Amino acid sequence: MIASPDPSLQAFRPRLTRLAYRMLGSVADAEDVVQDAYSRWLTVDPGSVREPAAFLHVIVTRLCLNHLKAARHRRETYIGPWLPEPIFDPEDADPVDDITLPLMIALERLSPLQRAAFLLHDVFGMDFPEVAQAIDRTPAACRQLASRARTHLRQERPRFPVSKEYGLKVAAAFFAASRSGDMSALRALLAEDVIACADGGGKVPATPKPLIGIDAVLERHANMARDFINSPSHILRYTVIDGLPGFITVEAGSILQTTALNMQKGLIIAIYVMRNPDKMRWITNDPLQ
Repeated sequence: MIASPDPSLQAFRPRLTRLAYRMLGSVADAEDVVQDAYSRWLTVDPGSVREPAAFLHVIVTRLCLNHLKAARHRRETYIGPWLPEPIFDPEDADPVDDITLPLMIALERLSPLQRAAFLLHDVFGMDFPEVAQAIDRTPAACRQLASRARTHLRQERPRFPVSKEYGLKVAAAFFAASRSGDMSALRALLAEDVIACADGGGKVPATPKPLIGIDAVLERHANMARDFINSPSHILRYTVIDGLPGFITVEAGSILQTTALNMQKGLIIAIYVMRNPDKMRWITNDPLQ
């Protein structure tokens, strides 16, 4: 880690890393961007910068925007559903923000500028003149970008949040029912319009398209339950993944997997499974905790 001339600036690193992760959906890319920002700070005369923290936010945002432009082709050719890398909420602390996994997926559908304006203003509390400096637009344009983003994201905001204790209880019930093949118990946990997405990135087996509806999801889990007889699923721990209750498992002997469950009114409305090994490297060393 490169030290900044002012050690106190290192206190901003977790916040900057969260911003970069929310922009990019990748822990590794977020850390690289923040490292690059601190490297650039070393080339600047500190006396010429009135607000070092704001300066670093500007640099991180601009680096993220450049990264998104370069990564556009990779996202368009990605094999199967794309999900952000999983991060885990601190065990004994309040969430740092209310950006959950469904909202992260929705952010991916925004333009990079809309994403930046929304995150900087609505999530990280910057005023619009500061946002304007970060994304090189007028304050009025930034206000409009954030408003449009809010409109697109409104339906993804959790309307009926569940407690962590209850969520993890449902996660444990989901694991038990899905691995034992108890489809009646599993059906009782699912909403009729439940969806299931699995991200294998073309590296490991995963359902190539999202499953939509309770019948499709139950059929898939009934098939998987037969596989679990010969190749059991091993639970590592129950946890909160990007704001959602879920669990970490080892599948088929060696595939590390996270499962996150989105819930409304006590029922699971979405199942998000991460299996891509390239996105699981930080699972035991999460810098965003």
